Amino acid sequence: MGIIYLIRHGEIPQSAPRRFIGQRDLPLTDKGKLQIARLAPFLLARSVGRVVCSPLSRCVDSARIICLRLECQPEIQPALKEIGLGGWEGLRVSDVRARYPGSYEARGRDIAGFRPPGGESFADLQERVWPAFTTLANETETATAIVAHAGVNRVILCRLLDIPLANLVHLEQDYGCLNVIETDKGTFRVRRLNCLTGR
Repeated sequence: MGIIYLIRHGEIPQSAPRRFIGQRDLPLTDKGKLQIARLAPFLLARSVGRVVCSPLSRCVDSARIICLRLECQPEIQPALKEIGLGGWEGLRVSDVRARYPGSYEARGRDIAGFRPPGGESFADLQERVWPAFTTLANETETATAIVAHAGVNRVILCRLLDIPLANLVHLEQDYGCLNVIETDKGTFRVRRLNCLTGR
């Protein structure tokens, strides 16, 4: 049996009003670095020997902080990149409503299937992420940490818990949280959700 610790990266800068982030490559804040550093002893005590992460810097830097304590190197998995929001990247809700009339409301009606111009839907994201996750799970014989994003974690957890993607926003994924997943011969069991152990 293997264990996967599915982690969300630490805090990143936020503007007010908030903007759509998606695949914009924002750095960790000092608070975000501390959030991740506080997870490292927990993971070390559980003999995590492998750390895999999204290629975006907020995840790579989070993984590096963990790896310093675990004495290993992060492995970058491109498929774990956050959802692509295309033309919405960096925009405020008011900007989206002005530039793409009706689109914000359309997404609210179909959160799973709606694609922003040039972007992905959450269904697209799940289709991209799930094969990478199951490959990692099949390679996991002991304990592995995966450092990814709120959207990525949510689509994985929806699949594991048999929750419709339409309900993914109800799965909280705080900065620096971890989810504990047991894996055994292609079967999965979610043991903990949005755990803030280490803070």
